[in-house]
Amino acid sequence: MRNRLLWFLLGAIGVALILLIANNDAGSTFGIGNEKFGRGVYLALWGMVIAAGVVGSRRLMGNAARDIAIWIAVVFVLIAGFQYRYELQDVAYRVTAGLIPGSPLSSVDGKGRNVVTLQKLDNGHFGVRADVNGAGVSMIVDTGATRTVLTADAASQAGIDISKLDYNLPVMTANGPTQAASVTIDELSVGAIKRRHMAVLVAAPGSLGQSLLGMNFINSLAGFDMRGDRMTLYD
Repeated sequence: MRNRLLWFLLGAIGVALILLIANNDAGSTFGIGNEKFGRGVYLALWGMVIAAGVVGSRRLMGNAARDIAIWIAVVFVLIAGFQYRYELQDVAYRVTAGLIPGSPLSSVDGKGRNVVTLQKLDNGHFGVRADVNGAGVSMIVDTGATRTVLTADAASQAGIDISKLDYNLPVMTANGPTQAASVTIDELSVGAIKRRHMAVLVAAPGSLGQSLLGMNFINSLAGFDMRGDRMTLYD
């Protein structure tokens, strides 16, 4: 029974740490400022340490000392996790980006804005795994493209009947000039940032190897910046 209680309390501590990290940019957890929330958890843990010491006094002194040492270690782990929450977020993002290239990291800043961070890919471009009409599409951020452009394959995956499109618009791509069709998609999502009923282009089949996230999406944002290997989008 006591072992179960110990594991329950350890799990509660882990959940508190995850909440503090996840809600770091929001500034509060369950409506409580993160600093106050962290202090509350800290004090609660010390109360548990004292209670564990009182209960442990009925056992052998060695077991009581061991239990108290465990609780003290847990307290310091929680405190360290909160103090280094930014570094932990960075590690989590790098792990996710390494497993799934182009994975956007979504958060909320102190102003309540949705913030999405993109990592530079091995090819030197900023890439993102976006959703187009609910379908996953790998895209390259192209500030030189006036409009977002989908490959024919990506458009087909997004439920667009490419055989019925009229490819009558001349566009310039990295492979040279080609033709494209104009369509309106239901929704384009880059992490937590969503745009509905957006006009995009669909390149003629075989003419474009990579979908492009263009300036019609970028210009709809509150702002964006690029620092080193990261691009941050603010909605």
